[in-house]
Amino acid sequence: MRHHQISCQIALVLGCLVITSAVWSQERQRGSDRKVPPPLKFYQGRKIAQTMHYSGAEWLIRNEREREERCTLMWANLGVKPGMTVCDMGCGNGFHALRLARMVGKSGAVLGVDIQPEMLKLLQKRAAKARVRNVQPVLGTISDPKLPVGKVDLILCVDVYHEFSHPEQMLSAMRKSLTPRGVVVLVEYRAEDPQVPIKPLHKMSKKQIMKELPRNGFKLVKQFDKLPWQHMMFFGRDPDFDADKSDSADSSGD
Repeated sequence: MRHHQISCQIALVLGCLVITSAVWSQERQRGSDRKVPPPLKFYQGRKIAQTMHYSGAEWLIRNEREREERCTLMWANLGVKPGMTVCDMGCGNGFHALRLARMVGKSGAVLGVDIQPEMLKLLQKRAAKARVRNVQPVLGTISDPKLPVGKVDLILCVDVYHEFSHPEQMLSAMRKSLTPRGVVVLVEYRAEDPQVPIKPLHKMSKKQIMKELPRNGFKLVKQFDKLPWQHMMFFGRDPDFDADKSDSADSSGD
């Protein structure tokens, strides 16, 4: 356990390299039609964590991950079926994306979204080695995942949502990308459990999650509570969501 804590701390220190502001500057320089607001430091009372840097990507495929997180149990309860279009949000080097590709089969597709092109290169390298051909790398931005509208059946967010510097813009785009019965699956380390050996900044409680997702047009449709360290919560689009009312609310959370 001590070894894991050290490994985790190393990975998160690497992640604390300030890449968010650099990516924000690049995004503004692209001349996007819409105005990109500055990154938030807090949202709904929660401090936003910084994105894990690609130099720490090996931690994502560590040998202990299955024992610690029971990833196979999580995959088995996703509800992914052959032919689906699935997104691995913040895909990194493809730990989840490659398994999802096998689950959706040749008739399905996996969109691997990341804001770091270096991560997508690692994804492509691992996919080529595994001879997986139905994973499409997507270079998103900190405010837009660049997903097709109304085409995605499931968006998997494993330990990534808490790093969104533009949560409202990201959730809005994700909501628009879903099919009518599509879901966002949030998997986050449990803040309620002090025994989970992850820094508090990289954990979320169910209470906090329910402060954020419903106010952005999502409705909790299912939960799976048998993972050792993480929450697993399924959110569909809330048909009664009033975007105008939400926009008028204070999003700073301070």
